Order: sequence, then structure tokens, then C-alpha cells
Amino acid sequence: TSMLSVTYSVLVILIFSKRSNGDSVTQTEGTVTLSEGGPMILNCTYQTTYSGSFLFWYVQYHNKALQVLLKSSTDNEKKENQGFWANLVKSNSSFHLQKSSLQVSDSAVYYCALSD
Repeated sequence: TSMLSVTYSVLVILIFSKRSNGDSVTQTEGTVTLSEGGPMILNCTYQTTYSGSFLFWYVQYHNKALQVLLKSSTDNEKKENQGFWANLVKSNSSFHLQKSSLQVSDSAVYYCALSD
């Protein structure tokens, strides 16, 4: 079984006019080494004073530009793309990124972001 490294960092995009006080995104930082074919969960929790905020997961593959992987919509609606999924759960302010079976090609840097 191949091993792969997934690095995830915090990227906070705050595009609030006068509402930015107290808005934040938190995810565990650092490199995670996972087995090919195994599952992945990258945690993302947030705080915001604006009820209409959107959460995003961005991915940056080696030597590639940053790209949007997922964008939240309504509460508890599952968003999917390329085998990745996330549910925006407002009751615990989370938008965790998940994939059930990783491939070596999933090695990348993953960012959680918040925007209005």
C-alpha cells in the first residue's frame, strides 16, 4: 500500500465589509500521512457573525494553481466533487472535508475558507 501526504493549512478569506470582527476559520494544521485506499477527514470549523456566509474547500496540487474544490450551500446539504464531500452543519459550525478512498493523486494542500 502506498503512503501519501496531505497537507492542510488555514486560508481565511474574509470579504465582510464591517462585519469581519470575530469571523474565523479553524482547521488542524500540518502534514498528514494516510494510506492509499484509506479514508480522509480534514476538519474545518468556523465562527461568523453573518448568517449568510459560505464555506469553501480549496485544493492546490503540486505546481498547480489554487482551485475551488467545494462550496457550501444550505445547512446539512452534502456537496460532492471528485469523490470529495462536505456537509455544512450550522449547529456545530463545521464543514469537514471527507473522501472514502484516497489515491496518490490526492496529495495536495487543502484550505478551508469563509466568505460572505
